Amino acid sequence: MALEWVVLGYAAGAEAIMVLLLTLPGLDGLRKGLIAVTRNLLKPFLSIVPFCFFLLMDIYWKYETRPSCEADSCTPTEYLRHQKSIMKSQRNALLIAAALVFYWILYSVTALVVKIEALNQRLERMKTRTD
Repeated sequence: MALEWVVLGYAAGAEAIMVLLLTLPGLDGLRKGLIAVTRNLLKPFLSIVPFCFFLLMDIYWKYETRPSCEADSCTPTEYLRHQKSIMKSQRNALLIAAALVFYWILYSVTALVVKIEALNQRLERMKTRTD
């Protein structure tokens, strides 16, 4: 099941890169293309939300069915395996949170950039009418 975590990691990374490119100053020439690409990718990236909830349920199920390991009832190897499993679950939960937060930020930033572009175009039209 490691492939789904790789896919989620790449999706979160792509979202972060798109947010970074949309918010960097000085990319005005590329901004229209970036906006078009980002707006077209928002709907496919929406599939990340149910995917994250599925993975969150997987983490919860693994947590509930995991055998408990107290210090006295486990060998050192079992204790280390138990701790490693807990660390992986926490890392995966952070990855889920990052993917969801980056999607929300990407959606919000894209909406704001589109509004700014529309207002700039409106301002330019108003300036040309008054001249």
